[in-house]
Amino acid sequence: MAEIVQQRIEDRIPELEQLERVGLFTKKEVKSVVKRVTALEYKLHRLIVNKEDFIAYIQYEINVLELIKKRRAHIHYKFKREEIEFPIIHRIHGIFRRATKKWKDDVQLWLSHVAFCKKWQGVLTLWIMAAKSELEDQDSSESARHLFLRALRFHPNNKKVYQEYFRMELLHAEKLRKQKAELEKAEIDLGEYEFSPAILSGRLADVVYKDATGKIKEAEFVISLLNIAAIFDFTKELQDSILQDLQTNYAADSLMWDFMARRELEAPGLGEEHHSAKARALDINRREERCCQLYEEGLRVISTEPMWSRYLDFCLERLKRKTNVQELKEKRQERLLGVLQRAHDASLLMEDYYKSWLQILLSSGDAEGAASVAMAATERYHKSVTTWSLSLQTLVQLGSGDPARLFQEALTHVNPKESLPLWQLQLQWSTANQTPEDTEAIFKVASKSFIIMMKDSYLNWSYTTGGYKKARKTFKRYLQENRPLSKSFFTRMVEIEKEQEAPKMNHLREYYERALQEFGTSDDDLWLQYIQEELSTLGQPENCGKIHWRAMKFLEGESVERFVSKYTLLQTGHA
Repeated sequence: MAEIVQQRIEDRIPELEQLERVGLFTKKEVKSVVKRVTALEYKLHRLIVNKEDFIAYIQYEINVLELIKKRRAHIHYKFKREEIEFPIIHRIHGIFRRATKKWKDDVQLWLSHVAFCKKWQGVLTLWIMAAKSELEDQDSSESARHLFLRALRFHPNNKKVYQEYFRMELLHAEKLRKQKAELEKAEIDLGEYEFSPAILSGRLADVVYKDATGKIKEAEFVISLLNIAAIFDFTKELQDSILQDLQTNYAADSLMWDFMARRELEAPGLGEEHHSAKARALDINRREERCCQLYEEGLRVISTEPMWSRYLDFCLERLKRKTNVQELKEKRQERLLGVLQRAHDASLLMEDYYKSWLQILLSSGDAEGAASVAMAATERYHKSVTTWSLSLQTLVQLGSGDPARLFQEALTHVNPKESLPLWQLQLQWSTANQTPEDTEAIFKVASKSFIIMMKDSYLNWSYTTGGYKKARKTFKRYLQENRPLSKSFFTRMVEIEKEQEAPKMNHLREYYERALQEFGTSDDDLWLQYIQEELSTLGQPENCGKIHWRAMKFLEGESVERFVSKYTLLQTGHA
């Protein structure tokens, strides 16, 4: 029993690791889950089991699902569902199946399972689950087939139903083949048994395949059926037929060419054993070359962005694979750079690939090539802030071109509302390479478009370069300009004042009063900070009552309650 429980806990490790890795659960919470499910598993594996133990386990797993759902919404994380939720849902179905098999007459248990399916996976799961149960538990392929056909009547174009139906027919054929082989091995006369050659060869699965692909005309779906067929060792003829359909019907789909090309990596070799790393590398290179030949053939048929992108993804993946053979590494890089150049020349290189291109050129020390690609990228995607930022960083790093002119050119092309990263990059460059007067001129222009962000940065820069007097001058000038202003703009000025050898309380009051004009109706913390300032050695405690009265008058909604609570804590010395 302990071994079974341990195995079930180990099976959960991938999903638990994902939960912690993506920040949905803490390490402590993961440990708590392991401890709890271990106890629940042991209860389910006792000699005498209770229905309540099954229900408790199911409820715990559902609670985990609900918590994951809330955490996802809180941190806005939408990925890795197949690695996290799907295993949990599958496990809950398994526990339900075990429970309903043991307590067949418990209607409430069946209804609970139905309710779970409706909420977490939909009614389709019930059809598939029922069909699987007929095949696996009742040994009735006919009933399973009937259920799949009924499901397709209600959901005629559902990929999942077709995939599971196709898999079921192959599983049934495999089961019959094994039975026949066992009978033959025992030298038992097969006359009494019915083993249809058509069923044994997977002909019924072929019927399902033809029906499915007649309704769902997608290369990805055909490939999914081919992958299912490939699991079974008696389906070579069926696989060949599917491959032929894929090549004939989807020659204009880049996914088909990508699939066919990648198959060459797994194609059988010449049978020789490679005793040296160099020999193995040569064999790998030959396989990769065969892949590339198919990608090239695909490009002759459909020279499109998706086709080039799939080719490039393959080349990038191969380059990232570790190898100690320098020749193979160089060959992979040479191949990738060639495809990148050709895709660019065809004006079909997607934006993201320019970053990879630049990284490779920079890491290999090709400064001239990197500068050329950086400029080419901005010509191809001249409205993209991302591309301009990447290219300008590269050109500045290489000391190529005239940065001041390039920044101005970039800002004329991109949408002004999206240009903040370029202004920030230009200010960073200007601070390091130009005079303070030049940098200040950039700040003044930038702050007209990005008032809040740039005013904060300008204030900090003024203090760093010109000290307190310049910071206060910048602060006062901006107060006279158009809003909005950020809270941090005021609180930073408070900090600057307090950093002086002899900070002036009347200046601090000015900054707080100005800030409260902007945020006094909602920011309870600002009022409390003002009160604490008056309670300090610089302030006058007798002013606190007046500030408190004003806060209660100006604050609105929930901020009033928060202020009262925090002020009470402050008075009792707990703030």
